[in-house]
Amino acid sequence: MPAYLPGATAAQNAANPSQGPCVIFDPLSGPKASPFDKGVGTGALCTGIGFGSPPILGDIGPQFTDDYIPGQTLPSGDEAADSSLMYIGGGRSEADGTPDPYDVSQVAICMAGNGGSRDGGTTPFTGFAIKTVTATGAVANGAAVETGWSNRSGVSLVAGQSVFGSSATQLPDVA
Repeated sequence: MPAYLPGATAAQNAANPSQGPCVIFDPLSGPKASPFDKGVGTGALCTGIGFGSPPILGDIGPQFTDDYIPGQTLPSGDEAADSSLMYIGGGRSEADGTPDPYDVSQVAICMAGNGGSRDGGTTPFTGFAIKTVTATGAVANGAAVETGWSNRSGVSLVAGQSVFGSSATQLPDVA
């Protein structure tokens, strides 16, 4: 079962919801028809579906760097070599047990809600990554905080406030 959004109806959740507050989810099980959406999963991360980005991150200080993409960015700010930040061993292995991590571009923590869709809406279904972005001026909910990354916090931002922005581009297929 793909990730369900609180605030969306059963019919909306069965399609491609974007209603209600933001939730974060696993890119391999949260989108409809994703690799691990087998009718029994929840789309949840270890922390649980329903936990989303706080509306405003405030002073991101040393906890995050601007442009941090959870699941893809190392604490140094560099991109990870593979999907090992998201999954132990990279998330998959060969038949003999040899790790065969996903490409880092294929996985990142995804978010939906407050107008942001759960998945791309066409097969293959993939989610939309999040990234810390900082407003340089007033930014309404749903508007771009920076090119390609929208404010899905549910509130307007003022200059200097940071938020997990939702990508306008879905992740590549993980098949």
